[in-house]
Amino acid sequence: MAKLLSFDFGTGGVRAGVFCTDQRAMLASAEAAYDTVFPHTGWAEQDSRQWLTAMVEAGKQAVKSAGTSRLDSICVATTASTVAFCSREGEPVRPAILWMDCRASEEAALTAEVDHPVMEYCGGSDAVEWLVPKAMWTARRQPEVYAQAEVICEALDFVNFHLTGQWVGSRMNASCKWNYDSLNGAFVPKVYEQLGVPDLVEKLPGRIVPVGGIVGEATGPLIAEMGIENSPVVAQGGIDAHIGVLSANTVRPGGLLVIGGTSTVLLTQLAKAGDVSGFWGPYPNALTEGDWLVEAGQVSSGSILSWLSNDIFGLDSAQHQALIKEVESRPARANGLLALDYWMGNRTPYRDPDLRGAFMGLSLGHSRADIYAAAIDSVALGTANVLAVLAERGVEIERIVMAGGICRNSAWLQATVDAIGRPVAVASEENLSLVGAAVSSATALGLWPDLASASEGIGVATRQMLPNEARTRWYAETLPIYREATELLTPTMHSLTRRQQAETQS
Repeated sequence: MAKLLSFDFGTGGVRAGVFCTDQRAMLASAEAAYDTVFPHTGWAEQDSRQWLTAMVEAGKQAVKSAGTSRLDSICVATTASTVAFCSREGEPVRPAILWMDCRASEEAALTAEVDHPVMEYCGGSDAVEWLVPKAMWTARRQPEVYAQAEVICEALDFVNFHLTGQWVGSRMNASCKWNYDSLNGAFVPKVYEQLGVPDLVEKLPGRIVPVGGIVGEATGPLIAEMGIENSPVVAQGGIDAHIGVLSANTVRPGGLLVIGGTSTVLLTQLAKAGDVSGFWGPYPNALTEGDWLVEAGQVSSGSILSWLSNDIFGLDSAQHQALIKEVESRPARANGLLALDYWMGNRTPYRDPDLRGAFMGLSLGHSRADIYAAAIDSVALGTANVLAVLAERGVEIERIVMAGGICRNSAWLQATVDAIGRPVAVASEENLSLVGAAVSSATALGLWPDLASASEGIGVATRQMLPNEARTRWYAETLPIYREATELLTPTMHSLTRRQQAETQS
């Protein structure tokens, strides 16, 4: 019987869970929050030291509640492209730039000019969210900070360093966010040279370990503070949503995981390289050896609904749930409104960080419920659009698993299933990243021969959810209108974004 401690660092806090392999269940879990600061429109930052404080708090609670002080392994999953800048000793030299931060749009555009085969893995350019554009922005706009930063890394690497004392990168993050050549297992300095950051390769963690590999041994004061008496192995994790694939048992080609939360992430694997233009990938060996990982998703989804209910409508949790029920009870739903879900840009299939959200068709007769319903529809249409374009690219999906915070919003969940228009398996466990991290730990310990086998062995249960045929027809009829509105409004959105960026920089 192995006991495995998992951490999932999300946007607003960290969750910890102690998983027992014999019981195939979490013995205990806990969470702790940290703060996000928004210095300017489109910017988002965090104090990386708060990650460690929150980790100790959540880990200590989970370990104590599980009734154990000895663990076999620890594995960490974090948001991707939340970038820390620090000394070799792990001391931050500036706030970490959060994944959703879109300040580096100019730098991201420059990556499209790079001429190197490795850029084919990301479709020819980097997203504004990724580590490389953020490092470029810092080098160009805050050169003294860039020079002071001896290490530029993912939140994952920062946390693992403070657990093991070793700077180690995940092959998943390196493949998907750093323009690392995961097919040949090597960095490509020429890419960074062309982007004006030739020394970036020296600042990144140099040792790259695949998911399910071993980072090192957990030692030091943080382990003791969590009430852990031994020195467990630290298994390599990766991007939170991607690690969730391991618990959803969608590792093998043909499976698709949809995680709806602050953003929506869609992940599938191909048996071989193929044309997935408009998406990120396919990345060789990013998750499992020999497979090609495809990333898709929406930058803003649940965050739009939270923004409406909390910031605009001023609702508390009970009032928000009442609004959700009101929307569910309305046959006409949005009452003729159409919204576009690009509050923080579009991740796929347009790969455009300068798109912005919109409501169309508003009249003085529309209500709060109409506006909220239109927002739900926009997010559901965004998901349906991703799947439609994947199908156009010849990507065959046999099984869809859905999980995440979307499962707590029944209107959003049903709308997404309706927009997809086919049966969906809904995961019984909301936080797949914690279980996925346990799958990685179990593999690192040799309890299963590989990640796919471990996923089949201890993955989560699901229940089937069916679409409403009438609503599916409505989404199918509305999707072309959604696409047309996006095309027509793109020049206006770009103009507004450029003006806002100019005002921010002045």
